[in-house]
Amino acid sequence: MSDPVKQIEPRTLRGFRDYLPELMIPREWMLEQARRVYRSYGFAPIDTPALEYAEILIGKGGAESDKLIYRFCDHGDRDVALRFDLTVPFARFAAQHIAKLGTPFKRYHMGPVWRGENTGQGRYREFWQCDFDTIGTTSNAADIEVALVIHDLLVALNLDKFRICINNRLLLNGVLDQFGMTDKAVPILHVLDKLSKIKRDATRQEMIEHAGITAEQANKVLDLAETEGTNTEKLDQLEKKFGASAHSAEGIKHLRQLLEVTAKAGVPQERILIDLSICRGLDYYTGTVYETFLTDLPDYGSVCSGGRYDNLAGLYTKQSLPGVGASLGLDRLLAALEELSLLESANTPAPVFIVQFTAERVGEYQRMARVLRAADIGVEVFPDAKKIGQQLQYAEKRGFKLALFAGPDDFARGTWNVKDLAKREETKGVPDAEVPALVKSMLTVYV
Repeated sequence: MSDPVKQIEPRTLRGFRDYLPELMIPREWMLEQARRVYRSYGFAPIDTPALEYAEILIGKGGAESDKLIYRFCDHGDRDVALRFDLTVPFARFAAQHIAKLGTPFKRYHMGPVWRGENTGQGRYREFWQCDFDTIGTTSNAADIEVALVIHDLLVALNLDKFRICINNRLLLNGVLDQFGMTDKAVPILHVLDKLSKIKRDATRQEMIEHAGITAEQANKVLDLAETEGTNTEKLDQLEKKFGASAHSAEGIKHLRQLLEVTAKAGVPQERILIDLSICRGLDYYTGTVYETFLTDLPDYGSVCSGGRYDNLAGLYTKQSLPGVGASLGLDRLLAALEELSLLESANTPAPVFIVQFTAERVGEYQRMARVLRAADIGVEVFPDAKKIGQQLQYAEKRGFKLALFAGPDDFARGTWNVKDLAKREETKGVPDAEVPALVKSMLTVYV
């Protein structure tokens, strides 16, 4: 007698997760909304491999980012790595294909990325990003459009309580130059990026320890980051103090124009905040930077971030390919919506359920299902002729909106019965030809 097969415990890796239909359905809906918004601005879809040669990815986001990259030798003994974002692969993609694509080129890209970081609230080691970028122009109009897209994207996702926090690396670099800290800019900005999470005292101590500056210098940087007032008042203060620097003046000018254009375009200005602590931790940012927060979950982290990167593609080509864009953190936002109880509980992709009253009539059930699908109505036919109560219980648990059923007498009359499962209301004796119109009208209340 052979030994029994040892069963393997079903489990997921730490930092990774499975997605059941109750999460995948809203997740796919979010992807559809992002795709619709991006295309409405003229962004075209692309895709790149999950694996890249390691040299493509290493050193592009900074030393801290490199520590998070999944890197290994493949079966061909090649040094490869999983992409940690979609921006660096896009820079490689653009350098490789820009002669065919032309400039400016506007792309969107949705796909998984991997980072071996500590997991936490809404943070996983595998997660989806939904990027959009414009490459091949230094125009501030492209930077401003990023803010407009972020705004319209969040609105399309039925969110109204959010704030797009904006800063400019030119401004920060100009100020650090005037402070005599240019050679310490990279480590200073890496630490400053943590200010909202670890607060002032811890940030100052990290700047002293990791950036090698004095407490007085750290306080100067933190005082700048915590400049108070309205957006205009903040920029006025900065112009007065640091406007003599060409970099600072250019950064201030770009931020002023962004405020003016977004206001004229109809974006509520309470949703735009000049935040001088925002600098983005990745090394490749060179201009305007963006982080978007949900006001009901201020400590949850940014759900849509990005910025201008003028030199990244220069690592792969001699052609100048400055770019700007942002990325929606799909899974972090999904987790936030879970916490805010803003996800619908339905876990069915179709709104209509057809009861199989009798197995002999399965052809009629499938015929009606096809008629409804032709009218752009999703339908599921139950596979077994079980008791009607069991089938309806299944339908309610799955979140179907309507149930259709017909027995021998109904078929003899050429009619159907339609039940609204939420309202517990039933419409009997609906003529076969009238079913699609009635179902469509009944579903309008659930749209």
